[in-house]
Amino acid sequence: MDKLQQLPVTTGPQGGVSPEPGVASVERRAFGLPGVPAVLLWLGLAGGAAALFWSGLIVAAAVVAALALVALFGFFIVQPNQASVLTLFGRYVGSERRNGFYWTNPFTVRRRVSLRIRNFNSERLKVNDQMGNPIEIAAVIVWRVVDTARAVFDVEDYAGFVAIQSETALRHLAAQYPYDDHDGLAFSLRGNPDEVAEALGRELATRLRHAGVEVLEARLSHLAYSPEIAGAMLQRQQASAIIAARQQIVQGAVGMVEMALRELSEQGIVQLDEERKAQMVSNLLVVLTSERGTQPVVNAGSLY
Repeated sequence: MDKLQQLPVTTGPQGGVSPEPGVASVERRAFGLPGVPAVLLWLGLAGGAAALFWSGLIVAAAVVAALALVALFGFFIVQPNQASVLTLFGRYVGSERRNGFYWTNPFTVRRRVSLRIRNFNSERLKVNDQMGNPIEIAAVIVWRVVDTARAVFDVEDYAGFVAIQSETALRHLAAQYPYDDHDGLAFSLRGNPDEVAEALGRELATRLRHAGVEVLEARLSHLAYSPEIAGAMLQRQQASAIIAARQQIVQGAVGMVEMALRELSEQGIVQLDEERKAQMVSNLLVVLTSERGTQPVVNAGSLY
């Protein structure tokens, strides 16, 4: 079970859940009245204060006017893809995600939190891969806030938290895989980009859930050997490519020679002893595996 689900919580006002020191916060809806009816009520309160004043009840008019002035600070607007986190005298009372014009307790402190999708492009980090080779790596993280209470109260700065944890996860990921797997038997950073991106996304989701952040996508944006070993590794890659190509050429040449000998024997075109077969195999392999075009020598005399 998730550790965050095992943390104790306490019941707060309005039937919600209130965070305690060291306990993960839980988002809930804040109390809020629709703004237009609240404006009508406020106009009625202001009109009552004016009526009392003209009636000569100065003290009552002053009290009502003061109430109207305080109530005026309870109006707030929530923009699309934003939320307002409300606290009352240092206590979390809820979050308002609904777009529009609202009125709430005028003594609450409201903090805006963006729910829009964001990109974080990490710096190029110089780390060592699983084989100890120094490499340069960077990633693009697509994320958004899904729990405003955790984002505001459980971390000091959720945007900075995303940046630091993303770089930490990227360093840890690079140390778990080699840059390249020359044998093709295991995962590598260069050879398995989809699997690497999935592993990075899982690790970031684990790290960033404490800040109420959801990771939508995580992919490597830069991957290269460090300059001090880039030349040597390029030669190694070229050598591996040449060896692989040579192996394929030799396998094909052996198959062609075998087919030629079998066809000659089955069709009875010519009878060759073991020595002539060996000479023919040698000549065919030279022709088929040579890097340059060979010049044939035509034998105009007897075969033997």
